[in-house]
Amino acid sequence: MGRTKQLLPVGDRPMIQHAVDAAEAAGVDEIVLVLGHDADRIRDALILPKRARTVVNPDFAAGQAGSLRVGLAALAADSEAAVILLGDQPGIAPDAVRAVVASYRRNPARIVRAVYAGGPGHPVLLSRDTWTEVAALEGDVGARDVIEVHPDWVVDVEVPGPSPPDVDTPEDYERLTGGDVSG
Repeated sequence: MGRTKQLLPVGDRPMIQHAVDAAEAAGVDEIVLVLGHDADRIRDALILPKRARTVVNPDFAAGQAGSLRVGLAALAADSEAAVILLGDQPGIAPDAVRAVVASYRRNPARIVRAVYAGGPGHPVLLSRDTWTEVAALEGDVGARDVIEVHPDWVVDVEVPGPSPPDVDTPEDYERLTGGDVSG
């Protein structure tokens, strides 16, 4: 992207703030934000709710699996599950977070996944029963790899509308905001 994408403005906030705000508005018990590259600048740009904290993945360049591992390890010892949100998906809605949490509370599946009109997406809830397997992942992979191996663990929850787009390229950012990454 040429810049730290989590800090790119989306509306009146940095991109990553949208995920924090969605988790806060959804009422999750604890928010752990895993940072890597440019962690200090990102932390300084955030407005964190009282029940939120940041942790740093020192090996962030090795990929997403390390961030998952660091985030899960940082959760409270009595946490039953973790809802995974992506910092480059500013369109995630609090209602989607609430939907996966409500499904888990009704039927404590190992994995609860939001499914939109276009297919599965985030948020994904991982029960503590999955954390050992998720922590064993390596490289730039996430829970999708565990889901592929254990589709029987997954309960899908329909969420209205299209899946919020990831912002992975300058073109994605321009489509989302109408703005230029360099600007």
